[in-house]
Amino acid sequence: MTTNPAPATRPENPNFSSGPCAKRPGWTLEGLSDAPLGRSHRAKVGKVKLKEAIDLTREVLEVPADYRIGIVPASDTGAVEMVLWSVLGARPVDMLAWESFGEGWVTDVVKQLKLTDARALTAPYGELPDLKSVDFTHDVVFTWNGTTSGVMVPDADWIPADREGLTICDATSAAFAQKLDFAKLDVVTFSWQKVLGGEAAHGMLILSPRAVERLESYKPAWPLPKIFRMTKGGKLIEGIFEGETINTPSMLCVEDYLDALKWSKNIGGLSALQERSNRNFEAIAQWVHRTPWVDFLATDPVTRSNTSVCLKVVDADVTALPADAQAAFAKAIASGLEKGGIAYDIGAYRDAPPGLRIWCGATVERADVEALTHWLDWAFNEAKSALPKAA
Repeated sequence: MTTNPAPATRPENPNFSSGPCAKRPGWTLEGLSDAPLGRSHRAKVGKVKLKEAIDLTREVLEVPADYRIGIVPASDTGAVEMVLWSVLGARPVDMLAWESFGEGWVTDVVKQLKLTDARALTAPYGELPDLKSVDFTHDVVFTWNGTTSGVMVPDADWIPADREGLTICDATSAAFAQKLDFAKLDVVTFSWQKVLGGEAAHGMLILSPRAVERLESYKPAWPLPKIFRMTKGGKLIEGIFEGETINTPSMLCVEDYLDALKWSKNIGGLSALQERSNRNFEAIAQWVHRTPWVDFLATDPVTRSNTSVCLKVVDADVTALPADAQAAFAKAIASGLEKGGIAYDIGAYRDAPPGLRIWCGATVERADVEALTHWLDWAFNEAKSALPKAA
């Protein structure tokens, strides 16, 4: 007789990946039948769809009217790179990093752009850098939510309204789930495949009037590839922010993004999306509180992400193991649930400490998160029973 019976209820949707993320509840491929496939994105029908995507983004995300919104190539990465290469170098820059993607932006600025007046402010996984040490006479680059660490900035109170430099925020796993204070942000980037569960490869770039002024008044010392160029003759190329994209977008992916935005409006807009994410996180938090073998990777409760929830195994028998054996144990939990079709892609990011990463964004249902927690306990017990017995 088994001493570790499997839970009776399975998550209806086993997709807990942190990107691409679960499709919205009720999504069907047939719902994208209005996509103008085989048509040019520069035809009237294509431009109308792209402009609608921009307008709905402004409405649902509550972007100020004087901020530009553009659809750009290469997902959030492309959006961030466009900005780094186009606006940095005008003044010193502070680079904040506390997980792999922030570290990647540091590498680009220091080793690729070779900016000698770049300052890296870093923290280990699970923590934030000292935000009080940021110099806002500099440009500042940071991720709002560290997707691979589960650590987010709790608010924008640390950013002064009278800053001299630009604030450049990679918000890809924060947009639509966490409260972004646009008055404190000059550049915001994200991708469709995170909180709204859209398809990959398309990025969103949001520019404040201050960011536009920088683009129009500053010319970098290095050449810019075509897909990075946002100005012509010293003026912003306004078409980029009206649906005239720099390169060819997938109109099927555009239709899918429109579907997600319309769903967002129908359920109540931004506040409803944030509430769904918060409730999903709450289900994880309640389970962690009553479960002795697991804890959050984020050490400070106010910095714990409500989207990319990162966990670590703290069971004494496991933490006594060598590091590679601890990593194998966490992997066994994730792989066991994946093989059973219970939860896909919940292992920690490859550069992060060993553990689990569970997406709790707005397209995930709380009932599925709650069901998953029981299976996590089951998978932990299965993995622990497989450990060698002490002599």
